[in-house]
Amino acid sequence: MLLLANLAVTPAQAQQTACGGDFGQFLEGARVEAVSRGVSQDVASRALAGARIDKKVLSRDRAQGVFRQTFLEFSKRSVSANRMQVGAKKMKQFAKTFARAEAEYGVPAPVITAFWGLETDFGAVQGDFNTMNALATLAHDCRRPELFRPQLLAAIEMVGHGDLDPNRTTGAWAGEIGQVQMLPRDIIEYGIDGDGDGHVNLKKSSPDAIMTAAKFIQALGWRAGEPWLAEVSLPSGPFPYDKSGLNKAMTVGDWTALGVSFRNGAPSSQNLPADLLLPQGRNGPAFLAFPNFAIYLEWNKSFIYTTSAAYFATRLGGAQRYDAGNPAPGLGDAAMKQLQQKLAARGHDVGKIDGILGGGTRAAVRAEQQRLGMPADGWPTAALLNAL
Repeated sequence: MLLLANLAVTPAQAQQTACGGDFGQFLEGARVEAVSRGVSQDVASRALAGARIDKKVLSRDRAQGVFRQTFLEFSKRSVSANRMQVGAKKMKQFAKTFARAEAEYGVPAPVITAFWGLETDFGAVQGDFNTMNALATLAHDCRRPELFRPQLLAAIEMVGHGDLDPNRTTGAWAGEIGQVQMLPRDIIEYGIDGDGDGHVNLKKSSPDAIMTAAKFIQALGWRAGEPWLAEVSLPSGPFPYDKSGLNKAMTVGDWTALGVSFRNGAPSSQNLPADLLLPQGRNGPAFLAFPNFAIYLEWNKSFIYTTSAAYFATRLGGAQRYDAGNPAPGLGDAAMKQLQQKLAARGHDVGKIDGILGGGTRAAVRAEQQRLGMPADGWPTAALLNAL
C-alpha cells in the first residue's frame, strides 16, 4: 500500500526538513528529535544504532515503474483463481475477526481481504528490506525527506512499543510493514491488537492486520452498509458516454433510466450517487462506482489498481466474473505520448507527457471525442489519434 503521494506537506515544511550531509550526523539529529518527542534516550539510540544507507532502496526509489497495463491485463493477473480460493479460505478461517471488524468499523470482510491479497498475497510476500534502513535512507535522501522523516521517527517510536525490531523487521523498500503494508505513522495511529497479545504485529498476526486495516479504511471515510463497485451492462443503442468518468456522479435511478442494468443485483437505494467507469471504453467492462470507491483511491492513486481491488472485493462477496467484452486495442507507449502531445497542444492539461493513461488524459480524450462526434468514452484509440 503506497500512500506516500497522499501525505500533504507544505513547501515550508519541505524546506525545513533536514536531509543530506554526513549520515552519522543525520542519525544523531533524528535521535535528538525522537527524544524531544518523548522517546527514551536508550530506545532512540538502540533503534538507530545499526542504521545504514541501503543503495538498493535508492535504486528502487529512482526507478519506480509506471502503471502501463490495461485493466483487463492487470485484473486478470491479480484476481486469479488461486487468490479467489485463498481469499475465501481466509474469510472463513478468520470469520470471527472479520465479524468484529465490520461490527466496530463497518468494513466488510471482502474489502479487507482483497487488499490483503493484492498487497502481500495474504502475508506470503511482505518485502525483505530492513525497515529501519529503508526509512533512514529515504529520510536522509533529499528527494522526499518531508515524507520519510516522520515515518522514521514513527518507526523509532514503534521500537519503544516493542512492535519493531530495528535489526530484524523487514518490509517494502519504502518502509511499509506487514500483511497489509502500512507505514509506521499509520500503524501507530490505527494499529489494533486483534489477537490480544499486547502488541500490534502486522507481520505475523492476521487478526492484528485485519482489525488495523478495518480501522484505517474507516478513517479514510468508509460508509458502512453501502456498496463500493458494481458491474453493469450498457444499452446497445445511443448512450451519453460523455457522462462516464470519475466525479460526474448521477444517482442509481438516473443511470437505470438511461438503460444501465446491474449484472449482480442493484443497490437498495435509487438515490445513491454513482460514477460510470469504463476502464477500456464502451466495449469493455463497465462499472458503477459509489462513494466508497473514493477510499480505494486514497489507498492507491492508480485507477487500474483501485478498480481491480474494488472488483476483487465484489468477487469475494459473490459477484460473477466481469464481462470482458471486446474493447478496441489501446495505444502503445510511443503512440500514447504522441496523443498526449496533441492533446496538450489543443490546450488540455494532461500533466507530464509520459505515455500513461491518467485521469487528465482520459478527460482530454473524452472532450476531443465529443468534439469530433465520436463516442466519448475516454478510451484512446488509433482512430482518435489519427483524427487529431
